[in-house]
Amino acid sequence: MSTAKAAPVRKVLAVIPARGGSKGVPGKNLASIAGVPLVVRAVLACRAARHVSDVAVSTDDPAIAAAARAAGADVVTRPAAIAGDTATSEAAVLHALDAYPDTDAVLLVQCTSPFLTREDIEGVAAAVIEDGADTAVTVAPFHGFLWRESIEDGAAHGQGMGHDKAVRPRRQDRPQDFLETGAAYAMDAAGFRTHRHRFFGRTALVRTDPARVLEIDEPHDLERARALAPLMDRPALPTLDDIDAVVLDFDGTQTDDKVLIDSEGRELVAVHRGDGLGIAALRRAGLKLLVLSTEQNPVVAARARKLKIPVLHGIDRKDLALKQWCEDEGVDPQRVLYAGNDVNDLPCFALAGWPVAVASAHDTVRAAARAVTSTPGGEGAVREIAAWLLGPGLDRTPPTRPHHTSRPHPTPQPHHTPAHEGTSS
Repeated sequence: MSTAKAAPVRKVLAVIPARGGSKGVPGKNLASIAGVPLVVRAVLACRAARHVSDVAVSTDDPAIAAAARAAGADVVTRPAAIAGDTATSEAAVLHALDAYPDTDAVLLVQCTSPFLTREDIEGVAAAVIEDGADTAVTVAPFHGFLWRESIEDGAAHGQGMGHDKAVRPRRQDRPQDFLETGAAYAMDAAGFRTHRHRFFGRTALVRTDPARVLEIDEPHDLERARALAPLMDRPALPTLDDIDAVVLDFDGTQTDDKVLIDSEGRELVAVHRGDGLGIAALRRAGLKLLVLSTEQNPVVAARARKLKIPVLHGIDRKDLALKQWCEDEGVDPQRVLYAGNDVNDLPCFALAGWPVAVASAHDTVRAAARAVTSTPGGEGAVREIAAWLLGPGLDRTPPTRPHHTSRPHPTPQPHHTPAHEGTSS
């Protein structure tokens, strides 16, 4: 009796061209939007996309290379011959692709699109590796009329492009046009090596939100992006229908990331009673819970015991531990909410479907998060997350999960737990 073999996992390489020279906006690829450099924003979006196997930044600039590595990307040093003003993005991608010979699909991701999302990247990748397209491109619905100016008899004349200027059909009577956003492209790797261009064969159009379309080409584009960031970077919050499990970092997430030391050298960390209330409500709602920390300090396990939830601490590779825990518990990582605060949480952010940063998290972590609390770590951030899922009264429960009532809890107050050594998750 034969058994069917599982389809092999296809390797997807995301290449982010980011050379150092830029005449329109000097230092453009390191310009910050909401405190995060453009190249880092692109790296984090690629790392969070579920289809992407490898992320490589192609650059000739040491500062860009350092920022890319710090964000978790590989760096491919771009030769001077393909790093000038006339160099094409295709040349950078082809050069980078040589370092990844087993790649099945390659993505061209432009860090000059500051509001690129991981859904954009997942969309173009899926179009090629799942739906069989040869190439894919992000587009946005477009309803405008294009014009071109020409000089005739010494005077400027406006000429309609693709439309008769004497005919003004209603929008609903016109065919739907799409604008290429310039943010993300996907190509079958073998076909790209042959054609050496981002478009060949069947091209899939991956629709994106037109409100997010912006390319940084001029200084005023950068100012617009900085003004829009508070709106564009504000994601929707998860609901109980989205989540099967909540995994919590400890230091900086359940604490304020500080250690108090008394005159005899004893150490204390502060936690918040409101977080305990929120965790108890999540447990009653039937969600799977886990505390996951690199810290070996016994205080982590002591706190988890008091909260009556499992704990894994002293873990070097939190992402591998999270992946194994999901397999053991039968949980889809895409339905995991992972809350963290620092760069060692980023690999878990890339694995979890709902990466959440606390308000006091590092800027890089906030940029990678799908949602950010308004409350800092150690001041009730976990209670806030519980309220997202269960409502302000922490009493929202799906029909499939049993609901249990509990006695009223005292007003949240900071709670000090003894620690035997410094903590750093």
